[in-house]
Amino acid sequence: MSKVDTAWLRMDSPRNLMMILGVWILKPAVSYADVCQRIEERLLKYPRFGQKVVQDATGASWVTDTGFDIKRHVLREKLPPSARAHPQQALQDRLAELALKPLDARYPLWDFRLVEHYQGGSALLVRIHHCIADGLALIAVIQSLVDGGTEPPQRKRKAAQDSALESAEDWMAHTLIEPLTAATVRALEAAGEGAAQAFGAISDPATRLDKWVEKGLSKGVSGSAEMARMACQVLRDGAALALMPDDSPTRLKGTPGRAKRVAWCQPIPLDEVRAVSKALHCSINDVLLGCVAGALGQYLQLRGDSVAGKEIRAMVPVNLRPMAPSYELGNKFGLAPVVLPIGVDNPLARVFEVRRRMSALKGSMQPLLSFALLAVAGMVVKPAQDAMLNLFSKKTTAVMTNVPGPREKLHFCGATLEQALFWVPQSGTVGLGVSILSYGGGVQFGLISDTTLCPDPQAIIDQFEPEFAKLTLLTLMLPWGA
Repeated sequence: MSKVDTAWLRMDSPRNLMMILGVWILKPAVSYADVCQRIEERLLKYPRFGQKVVQDATGASWVTDTGFDIKRHVLREKLPPSARAHPQQALQDRLAELALKPLDARYPLWDFRLVEHYQGGSALLVRIHHCIADGLALIAVIQSLVDGGTEPPQRKRKAAQDSALESAEDWMAHTLIEPLTAATVRALEAAGEGAAQAFGAISDPATRLDKWVEKGLSKGVSGSAEMARMACQVLRDGAALALMPDDSPTRLKGTPGRAKRVAWCQPIPLDEVRAVSKALHCSINDVLLGCVAGALGQYLQLRGDSVAGKEIRAMVPVNLRPMAPSYELGNKFGLAPVVLPIGVDNPLARVFEVRRRMSALKGSMQPLLSFALLAVAGMVVKPAQDAMLNLFSKKTTAVMTNVPGPREKLHFCGATLEQALFWVPQSGTVGLGVSILSYGGGVQFGLISDTTLCPDPQAIIDQFEPEFAKLTLLTLMLPWGA
């Protein structure tokens, strides 16, 4: 197992399990036998899903589960009788329970749970441990599961004469991104335990960081002067990332408990979001993030909290996998800190401020460094890993993902996939996860929260549509030609 995947494996805690959680709403209903057959035929073509994890003193390894049984991983679920009155609430409650139910480490770390009868169709609940793959890699897996889906890609050796046919994008990925990622990871591995010590020193204001860097390099770095120089720069840049200012204090930030809640809303038409983004000369992402900031601010204000001048930080995954073969799965993404201006009341001003901040992040090394730091975290002992990663969770209120899905609705075992939602895990003391997914012509917002910090995530979700409506109205009121 790679060092980064090992870090995700060891990041589990009673408050936050490192599982990607999802739900598919299907109509009409699908049968348990058909789902078992489809998953066994398609999913197991990715070797990782037939392998379990074995840990030892040196790390973790993938080992084929010779006793694999599909019925151990595809299960039947039955919602309680009370679900007839409030089926979505019952499904949300069950997902929240599963979010804190560990996967059985004796077997491959994933399962699918089928609710055969749900609102005139079926619901499929999905749990996949983050050490298997990141969300972007799992998109390829999903594409292979649906009707008419693509076959899992196979390893191919490109002939020398084919190399001239690579696109400019492929060339840039091979030439710039992949070597830079590998070089950064090598530099951090060279720094070794010293990296963990340097980051641990940040929590002690009386300690001079430069001494820890010098000590870490003298202990861990060997080889060329260039590698030493690069390792030193990586440590300093990483320290700057870890020294981010604290979030504004809100009721959404604190020590999580051991219970979660899940909520989602009906999709917002993607064409409407696109029209607003064009009118404001910003990206669809800017519009959506502005709505997220507005919904969070409204939630806090409705509970009597002042948000004037406040902002909160969300960690957003950034893809570092432009050319890595998806059949290998694994985790190849970095994290970028996005600061949401929840204290800006005017929806237009809020979107423009989001646009400014997102533009400042373009070209940032922070996602690459966070990926490389995970490589170090997976190499050091677990207490050192926890100390490193807690530095980020202490300064973060939420984890947020924004994934563009297919424009047309997909089909699974003959049924239409009406809604698809997913949530990535929160680590450390982060208690809020925001999911934005465009699919089938709509944009879907989902939320998972710790009940101690946010007992009613539906109240935040219910603010997304009104925030977008206000933004749309103000956009229409702008002067002609603005």
